[in-house]
Amino acid sequence: MEPLFNYEERLVRFAGEVVFFIKTIPKTYEGKYYSDQLIRSSGGSALNYGEAQGTITRKDFINKMSLVVKELKESRCSLKILRYTGIGKNDKGAWLLVECEELIAIGSKMINNKRE
Repeated sequence: MEPLFNYEERLVRFAGEVVFFIKTIPKTYEGKYYSDQLIRSSGGSALNYGEAQGTITRKDFINKMSLVVKELKESRCSLKILRYTGIGKNDKGAWLLVECEELIAIGSKMINNKRE
């Protein structure tokens, strides 16, 4: 996949790719449960970043960015569970996990930079 350097665009692409990935997951109870969790948390990270961009104070920005990172960590955990259980096991899941880790690192760095 072509590298993106805009954080918002990466979050949007991540959430979109999660949607495509979820379509490959069986409609069993556990598949549906983790699919639902993953789609909410991945989309939530992009939506909260949109809110973070509209903040006025540094404290508000840090708060909203903390929500972005929290949602990404939830996404990471769902992806790991799906990988562990063999649900949706394919290259897309592996790519999503790597991308999620990178997005967490970037978001955390943005928070740390605002704290300084």
